[in-house]
Amino acid sequence: MNLLKRAGCLVALLMLLGMGGALAQQPVVGRDYTLINPPQPTASGKKIEVLEFFWYGCIHCYHLESPLKAWLKRKPADVEFRPVPAAFDASWLPLARAYYALDAMGAVAKYHDEIFTAIHRDKQKALLSDSRAQADWLGNKGIDKQKFLDTYNSFAVNGRTQRTIDLTRTYDIPGTPALVVNGKYLTSPSMMVTPDNKISYERFFQVLDQLIAQARKEQGGK
Repeated sequence: MNLLKRAGCLVALLMLLGMGGALAQQPVVGRDYTLINPPQPTASGKKIEVLEFFWYGCIHCYHLESPLKAWLKRKPADVEFRPVPAAFDASWLPLARAYYALDAMGAVAKYHDEIFTAIHRDKQKALLSDSRAQADWLGNKGIDKQKFLDTYNSFAVNGRTQRTIDLTRTYDIPGTPALVVNGKYLTSPSMMVTPDNKISYERFFQVLDQLIAQARKEQGGK
């Protein structure tokens, strides 16, 4: 075999190996994601919906924040991302209510990261369960304490909190953080643990992008 043919065979072999590696990296159901059964309706219209079920008291959600922010800067334009404060039992409700109260006041984006930091870095554990402690902490940052408490206990926040309990149950969320793509695919960083027992966020967001592409294909989009 002459040198040119050998080179051609080598290129073909490398291409096959590359294709095999790419195929091996395709997300596998049961390993990289699970299926929501039955699939749930979305509220994003023609856009692909990505829900993040989180809890401010969850250290893994705290660790996800930085890589998640980086992904949000590059997420596809046809993706609508929405955080959902999960609620498995009564102990999760105070922080879910706090999220919805701040959201109703138009302040959740401003204080979202700060709440995570206060709980996990500054060890302000009273924020986990005490609305008065939450109001005092927010008051020190410029929020009207009484307005926060009134909103926290409002009919609207009651309704949204009940809705989040229902969503956590309906989507069968196993733990936080968990991301759901288009009401059908559920994935989590905890599914991307490396042999040395570390979470591969690179792999996690690769799987997330692949699931989004899969959902887009199912919708007939490009």
